[in-house]
Amino acid sequence: MAFAVNDRIKETSTTTGTGTFSLDGAVPGFETFSSAIGNSNTTYYAITNQSVPTEFEVGLGTVGAGTLVRNTVISSSNSDSVVDFSVGEKNVFCTLPASKAVILDSSGNIVANNGSNLTALNATQLTSGTVPDAR
Repeated sequence: MAFAVNDRIKETSTTTGTGTFSLDGAVPGFETFSSAIGNSNTTYYAITNQSVPTEFEVGLGTVGAGTLVRNTVISSSNSDSVVDFSVGEKNVFCTLPASKAVILDSSGNIVANNGSNLTALNATQLTSGTVPDAR
């Protein structure tokens, strides 16, 4: 099992409850989780209920043949716990949760989600293994 992410993955589902989601196939113009991530691999996902727009979940899940096991909830409409999805069509898609992102700020610094900056990294020192303790 490997971790993978990919672009343009979006499927629908009518699954209800708190368990494994059965995926009904790719939305036109998108790929399935199985084809783009691969069965038995893990990925970040988001689920939104089209019928109940206030229901959502973002997490880490395991892809199966036409399924998505919801392993770890990162954020949700249920106080960041697993959502008991009600009836309705859901969009299930690959995403990058904000809490897992590392970005460039307006000054070009690499910023981790906790606000810490990673600055002045020297690739030569990194590859040689001589990174100063001050880092």
